[in-house]
Amino acid sequence: MKNQKKYKVTFLLDNSNLWIENYLKNENFKYSNKYIFKITKKQNSIRGQDIVFPLSYTKILPDDFLNKNKLTLIVHPSKLPRDKGFAPVQYQVLKKKNKIFVSLIKAEKEVDSGNIYLREYFLLKGYELSDEIRKMQAKAVFNIIKSFLNKYPKLQNTPQTGQSNFNLRRTPRNSELNINKTIKSQFNLLRISDNNLYPAFFYHQKKKYILKIFREE
Repeated sequence: MKNQKKYKVTFLLDNSNLWIENYLKNENFKYSNKYIFKITKKQNSIRGQDIVFPLSYTKILPDDFLNKNKLTLIVHPSKLPRDKGFAPVQYQVLKKKNKIFVSLIKAEKEVDSGNIYLREYFLLKGYELSDEIRKMQAKAVFNIIKSFLNKYPKLQNTPQTGQSNFNLRRTPRNSELNINKTIKSQFNLLRISDNNLYPAFFYHQKKKYILKIFREE
């Protein structure tokens, strides 16, 4: 149908957290007859969109941004309202969780508080390292986005229910190992350490030592 409305969809990326960018560029969204897609890192350039997906976005979106676009959706990798806030996957790995939920929610003024449209999950086996976990996370993110786009606009949402907690931002110093503890007891911290951005490290005799982890197949 030549005059069919095409919905405008924008993916908003965060210059300070671009790990998902390459995965997005390699993703194929087969909705050419239904959507017009755009990718940007400029929040102020987005207006009049039908749907905005901020991906791994670490900044709070102001009310005027939410009002300028019809629907802004956040993909948050936790079983909300659990693990709101920063680095939800990393915090869950540290808690020895292998079933990682992904929630698609409406963006609201209060962080990670919006109603839930869809929920999926991916499974870790317990040996995956940071790059592998990121890859699995990205796949789950795009799967839930595709599920939404396939059904849009015929979707309902439901309020979050249950106990809530909020994770603080993790920094490179959170990758410090305790040399008085075993490697086994700190293995999950090694798993989520990024060899390039925030590698594991420890101090000994007032010297700092960097550890990078790889798995031999």
